[in-house]
Amino acid sequence: MAKQLKFTYEGKEYTLEFTRRTVTEMEKKGFIAAEVENKPMTTLPALFEGAFLAHHRFEKKETINAIYNRLTNKEELIGKLAEMYNEPILALVEEPEDAEGNVSWTASW
Repeated sequence: MAKQLKFTYEGKEYTLEFTRRTVTEMEKKGFIAAEVENKPMTTLPALFEGAFLAHHRFEKKETINAIYNRLTNKEELIGKLAEMYNEPILALVEEPEDAEGNVSWTASW
């Protein structure tokens, strides 16, 4: 099961999650996870906002910012968001479990 963060804000239930589709969308918009240390003021809010794409795509940016401002334990939150963001990437390069039906390849050089 995919990693998710859940909370309630102003009576509405929220589920934050990253999928291959949402990570791809963020990358196409210029998000670079490696820039978190160099550009935290732009990268961290973009990471948080991107977590809304899977289930709350049309949430207003003002609401997302208000939620972020009210969340506690932000240091741990950012770590969990990074872990969630990496999950679809790791799944993309993961080796298949079942050997039957897998496709082997060889290089010609």
